[in-house]
Amino acid sequence: MKILHLDKNHHSLINDLKNSGYINVEGYKMSLDEIKSVIGQFDGIVIRSRFKIDSDFLKNGGGIKFVARVGSGIENIDIQYLKRRGIKLISAPEGNSNAVGEHALGLILSLLNNLNLANDSVKNKLWSREKFRGYEIENKTVGIVGYGNTGKSLARKLTGFNVKEIIFYDIRKKTKDSIARQVSIEELQNKCNILSIHTPQNNLSIGLINKTFIERMKNPFWLINTARGSAVKIMDLIDGIENKKILGAALDVLEYEKKSFENTFNGKIDQNFLNLIKNEKIILTPHIAGWTFESHLKLAKIIVQKIQKDFPV
Repeated sequence: MKILHLDKNHHSLINDLKNSGYINVEGYKMSLDEIKSVIGQFDGIVIRSRFKIDSDFLKNGGGIKFVARVGSGIENIDIQYLKRRGIKLISAPEGNSNAVGEHALGLILSLLNNLNLANDSVKNKLWSREKFRGYEIENKTVGIVGYGNTGKSLARKLTGFNVKEIIFYDIRKKTKDSIARQVSIEELQNKCNILSIHTPQNNLSIGLINKTFIERMKNPFWLINTARGSAVKIMDLIDGIENKKILGAALDVLEYEKKSFENTFNGKIDQNFLNLIKNEKIILTPHIAGWTFESHLKLAKIIVQKIQKDFPV
C-alpha cells in the first residue's frame, strides 16, 4: 500500500508505517498540479491542512482508499464527496485534546490574573501590584460551547478549581455527564462568567460569537477561543470589550488565519488586528493550543494505529 504524505508530521508516523510494510512518499514541497498528476499512484493520503481535499483534488485518484487528517478539524475535507466515493476519512481528534484543554486553562488563568501584563510590567522595572489585582476561577460559572474531545478535556481540568458550575451547549444531545451539565444556549448566556469555545468549523459555528450573542450575555464575561478563528467576529469582540460586556479575551485562533494555519499576515496587517494587539484586555497566541511536543507524537501514533486497523498490509 502506497501513501502520499502532504504535510510534515512527527517522524514516528512514517517510520512506524514503513516498519509495518507501507510505502511512503513525502510530498511536502509538491505543488497542487504535481500532486494531481501523480495521485493515481497512491492508496492513501496523509494531510494536516495544506490543501482542500475535494472532487477536484481527487479526480485523478481512482485508487485512493483513505484520507488521514493528522488533527481534529476536517473543514478542509469534503466529507460528503469522500462518502460518495467510498473513501475512508481518518482523523485524530483525541490526539491533541489534552493539549488544547491545558492551553485553554492556561489562558483562563493568565487572563483573569493579568499575568502577561504583570510580567511585562516587572520586566520594565515597574512594581504595580494593585494595577494587576486579579480574579479567581473559584465560584465562577464556566460555559463551554462545543462539548467534544477538547471541551470535555477543559471541563475535567476545571474540576479542581471549585467552580460554581460547569455548563455546556452542544448541538448534539449528549448523554449524562458527571462533570458538566448540558443547557440551552439561552441558559448558557444567562449564567456563565467564563466562556470557552470548542466548536468545529461549520455553518453553525462561523460568526457564532457576534454582536447579538455578546449582547445576550447576562453577565460581563471572559472569552476564550482555542477552536477556530471564524467562530469569533473580531470587530464585535472589540466593541464588546469597549462596552465592558467582555472583561477580557484570550484567542489562540483568529478569523484572519489562512486555511493552512501556517501564515496569517502575508505582509498585510488588518486594522482590526492592530486594534487587537493594542488592547491590553486581549491575549493572543499563534494557534498553538494543540501544538505540544506530546500531542505531536500522540497524533502520529493514533493515525498509524487507525491506518493499520482499517487498511492492514
